Parts: sequence; C-alpha cells; structure tokens
Amino acid sequence: MNRAVFNSSCLIGLERIQQLDLLPQVFSVILIPEAVRQEVGLEADWLTVQAVNNRSLVRALQAEVDDGEAEAIALALELDDGVITVLDDQKARRLAKRLGLHLMGTVGVLLRAKRQGAIAQIKPILDALLQADFRISAAIVRKALELAGEAQL
Repeated sequence: MNRAVFNSSCLIGLERIQQLDLLPQVFSVILIPEAVRQEVGLEADWLTVQAVNNRSLVRALQAEVDDGEAEAIALALELDDGVITVLDDQKARRLAKRLGLHLMGTVGVLLRAKRQGAIAQIKPILDALLQADFRISAAIVRKALELAGEAQL
C-alpha cells in the first residue's frame, strides 16, 4: 500500500514543523479531497486533489465527522483496497475502521518513514509536533518510541 488519502491534521502538523517533504518519500501517491484542500490551502506537485463522486455518502458521514474527514473517508471508500486513510481524530478513525478502511495516523506515517529510511529518528519530529501544539497523547508517544526502537530504558 503505497497510496494514501489524507485528512488535514497530518498535513497541517507536518507543515507547521517544515516536514511535509517526508510525505512523498513515504507514499508514491498522496490524495486529498477538495474539502481538505480548502482546509489546508496546500499546493504541491506531489499532492493530488481528487473529487469525491458519492456526495450522498459525504453528507451521511458529515453527520458524524467534519467535512474534510467525511470527504477523506468517502474518497478512500471509492478507491480500491490498496489505499491507506490517514486520520488522527479518534471519532473519524472509529468510523473509518467500522467501514473497513486501512488506517494510519500522523505517528504511523512517521514510523513508516523511519522503517523506509526517510528519517533516522521519530523522536525529534514528535518533539517538534508537540512544541507546535499538535495533540498526541503521552501514551501514543511512548508506544511510538518503543515501536521505533527509540524508547529510553
């Protein structure tokens, strides 16, 4: 799975700390729906904006999550199984999981980047995200550092 549909949170967080260039090193295809493009205002040659066809599905999802999350989930559902949906919001993640999507959050993107050799360590990036007011629980930080082999003994 080297294609990913992104909601805005990961893009905003990585943009705040000047680490957006990690994404095209980790995924070959990076897709966002129109609502996410409007939320982040991001333009990049490696970023593909793709319209969601099933507007009735988007409207139904909007009853539970915000516009960007609804469109990201709907777009991922329209694509085949070989796509990862990048969401951080717990409510959106629960919904996407119920719908059978393959999920990853910002921390998962960083772990993947380390596994692929795009970064040497995740700790400095996690620290920068936290300094930039990106919300990550202490438990997730601990688990991520453990998975990355960076936990202090």
